[in-house]
Amino acid sequence: MRVTNPSPALYNEDLAPAQERRWGAFSIFNVWTSDVHSLWGYYLAASLFLLCGSFVNFVIAIGIGSLVIFALMSMVGNAGVRTGVPFPVLARASFGTFGANVPALVRAVVACFWYGAQTAAASGAIVALLVRSPGMLEFHQNSHLLGHSTLEVICYVIVWALQLLIIQRGMETVRKFQDWAGPAVWIMMLFLAIYLVVKAGTFSFGERIPQDVLLDATKDAGSFGTPGSFPALAAVAATWITYFAALYLNFCDFSRYATSERALRTGNLWGLPINLLAFCLVAGVTTTAAFDVYGEVLLHPEAISAKFDSWFLALLAALTFAVATLGINVVANFVSPAFDFANVFPRQIDFKRGGYIAALIALVLYPWAPWETGAASFVNFIGSTMGPIFGIMMVDYYLIRRGRIDVNALYQENGEFRFDGGWHRNAFIALIVGMIFSSILPTFTSILPSWWGIYGWFFGVAIGGAVYYVLRARGAARVQVA
Repeated sequence: MRVTNPSPALYNEDLAPAQERRWGAFSIFNVWTSDVHSLWGYYLAASLFLLCGSFVNFVIAIGIGSLVIFALMSMVGNAGVRTGVPFPVLARASFGTFGANVPALVRAVVACFWYGAQTAAASGAIVALLVRSPGMLEFHQNSHLLGHSTLEVICYVIVWALQLLIIQRGMETVRKFQDWAGPAVWIMMLFLAIYLVVKAGTFSFGERIPQDVLLDATKDAGSFGTPGSFPALAAVAATWITYFAALYLNFCDFSRYATSERALRTGNLWGLPINLLAFCLVAGVTTTAAFDVYGEVLLHPEAISAKFDSWFLALLAALTFAVATLGINVVANFVSPAFDFANVFPRQIDFKRGGYIAALIALVLYPWAPWETGAASFVNFIGSTMGPIFGIMMVDYYLIRRGRIDVNALYQENGEFRFDGGWHRNAFIALIVGMIFSSILPTFTSILPSWWGIYGWFFGVAIGGAVYYVLRARGAARVQVA
């Protein structure tokens, strides 16, 4: 649809409802291959696979988690198809025309952190290849800058700059890039798995790795208890679901370009439960075979490729995984803040400028590298901050509005979504309450049980959404009485 007489403070062409919808099922599928098939995604998938303890447990834990992801992405994805608007504009329905800037900026900040994390992972793959040379290894060990080796800094800046080239022509270029990158990574992953299984001479699911060695190797993935136990499987599923917390919010940034809900459903079906199970299985089998070949639990694919005797194979693997990580950065961590920052100042910031701001923040963060913590704690804390936002938006869209929104009103300062001067008090009360229980108390106090943080995103969704629903219901009751 086309917007009539929009308020300049709420509108630019990038934020307008999508007019050209060219993303079929294959492009939606490749949103997920680009998002999942990264070095961070591989590390988390391999760790969680091994913590399942057996193939059956893996199918149960990762399978259930992947189905939940599919259901949640379909919810927000359908909203994108029906309205054609990006995440920060959709958030105006629940948070207010100007209040939506708060969840948009939360999502943008999270994307900046992940942008830096994924760029560092991609550059790390290049570093692992280069240090095969004795001269580069000496340079890497003896020259330092900004708290990192100078070689790491150089590779980070190069990879950081390359990503900016992908988005010069907007979202259509993003689609074309991911349609190429996603399948390329799958080919490389399968090659890596087959190569190591053949070299190992056996096919296994990690049962031969001694438990003490396994627990030591996966300690950064989180303390989930004994591998294969019920608490471990529940934590594996929860961490896997939480890993996608950022995209639960802004998947509509992509689904708005889908040709139909049917194309979205087909792309999500192949890209989420089917692709996720296959990806985790390949990552787990590859890691297990690498243990048989090299006698180490190597959870990072660049660490595996660094051991290849062939320079060509090592180069091919490093470049493929670097490209894969660029793919997820563009999809998950460039597109979102580009729209989010544009939403704050639509007259001054368009899609490209918003993306440049995100990239610049990631560059500034690099010396401190806040992402160099335990993977699960990083994933769970980042994800838990966004749980209440997702709960509020989905309750508003599906339970309060029954899936019907006046899209034109989303661009009007004095329309339906003005609430209290452009801010919706009920949404912010629910957001604060939800964040207290999802991230603040479990992170900064010991009031709650130690396991609470693993499920912080879920508590945020449930508590934030429930508080919002109750406040809206009470408000409606007062209006009826009056």
